[in-house]
Amino acid sequence: MKIALLGAESTGKSQLALALSARLEKAGLAVYRVDEYLREWCDIENRTPNPAEQQYIAETQMARVLAAPAESVVIADTTPLMTAVYSQMVFNDHSLDAYALQQHALFDITLLTGLDLAWVSDGLQRVGEHVREPVDQKIRQFLTQANLPFQVVYGSGEQRLENALFCIARQAPHLAKQLERPEPPTRWSGPCETCGDGDCEHRLFTSLVKG
Repeated sequence: MKIALLGAESTGKSQLALALSARLEKAGLAVYRVDEYLREWCDIENRTPNPAEQQYIAETQMARVLAAPAESVVIADTTPLMTAVYSQMVFNDHSLDAYALQQHALFDITLLTGLDLAWVSDGLQRVGEHVREPVDQKIRQFLTQANLPFQVVYGSGEQRLENALFCIARQAPHLAKQLERPEPPTRWSGPCETCGDGDCEHRLFTSLVKG
């Protein structure tokens, strides 16, 4: 099983990948985590990539995903789709679109990290808070137009992890027992502040109105 984590910058993808890996391993599952290659690349080169280097970054990210043992649960901190999104937005380059969507279709579950966390500067690849909403919209556009299902994860700390597990159990009921979670209902019926329903964004809209 392959689980993809997508999201704009500073939305907790890396922290969620670590937390999910730890929880799934604790449940007795074999986990193979693939960290974001872009971060590694920027640390080595001490700069951000140019347009000609985007394809290599996307291909390396996916190659590491495909190197996972066959029986493992893969937790991928981004996929080539994120590279395609930024190629469009930064370089007006659509050359990676088809490849990114083709590769993303190999994932079984896609979790999109919500914009409810505060933006934090961290590394060369972060542009600024102003790009988060456009990036989020572009990710949704990619996935929706390609008919690739996804669920949105909100919450801070442990609640974000629990909501992600809710989404995973909903998409993979056969894992629910091993994760010690009941099979989720068709629609969430609990209070909004503990909502784990990745298809319901009432919490986000409520917080935006209050703000």
